[in-house]
Amino acid sequence: YSELQLLTINQVYSEGEPLFVYGKGQPNETLIIRLIAPDKTIPKFDQFETNEDGTFEHVLLIWPKASSNLPFGTYTIEIISTQQNGLSKKIDVKFTSSTDLISVPIERHLNTLVFAPETAAINVPFRVFVQVTSDGLLIGDDPAKLLQTTHVHLPSGKVETLANNFSTLHQGLYYADYVPKEEGTYVFHVVTFNEGTISHGSVATNVLSQDIGGISNQIIKLNSVLEETSTELNTLKSEISGFGNTLESASSNIDKSVTSVSNSVTNIEEASSQLNSLFFPIVASIGIIVALQIAILARRR
Repeated sequence: YSELQLLTINQVYSEGEPLFVYGKGQPNETLIIRLIAPDKTIPKFDQFETNEDGTFEHVLLIWPKASSNLPFGTYTIEIISTQQNGLSKKIDVKFTSSTDLISVPIERHLNTLVFAPETAAINVPFRVFVQVTSDGLLIGDDPAKLLQTTHVHLPSGKVETLANNFSTLHQGLYYADYVPKEEGTYVFHVVTFNEGTISHGSVATNVLSQDIGGISNQIIKLNSVLEETSTELNTLKSEISGFGNTLESASSNIDKSVTSVSNSVTNIEEASSQLNSLFFPIVASIGIIVALQIAILARRR
């Protein structure tokens, strides 16, 4: 019959303490034991055989100083049978700076961060990024399982699942490409579930009829049109300035012409007076001569 047990002396360890495990399997069975870090990497693993009665005792490692490879956090010890159809057992332990926390229950701190653009445009794809950490370390897992209940709230009030849309960018970093079909605010709700622990993260994106790039291009075109208009206005201003000078010159010429006409009228008036002074005596003389002729003719008859 299948039998596999795994136990440890302590649940919380600090630097310099041995990680001692013991338990029971099949007699003279080959077992594989490995230490799984919070980021799902395996910094240590061993292989050994059980005793004739199936029991075993094994020191997996002496806890070193905390480092980027072995930071503080919750670790999982897993033992795997090579003879019992891959039967395995797991147990969690805590690596901390002090074993004074031995009375504190072991727990995982799962954290989810979501990144998406603040604005986007209809029918233009954009990318949503998700970062998942456990005890500060990135978690590497299948995003379809890790983010299986992730969804997006549409502006219309509907909910659209994104469970199978995510791909792995790097261990603990995932992304999904999304194409919005309507204007409004989209709320991406990312739900992470790992080792019985759940974490939530949300981000909102405002979708417009066009993106900032299109608006920027329109602003650039508008600036170009304004520059051309400004140049034309400067040209028109220059032409108006020359026209003003022409008007001033014409006005001056008109003033001179009016003065000349006024002087001519005055001269004509003077000439008319002089002509009148000369013409009246002549007319009078003619009148006297005519009268004398009439008188002479009358006497002859």
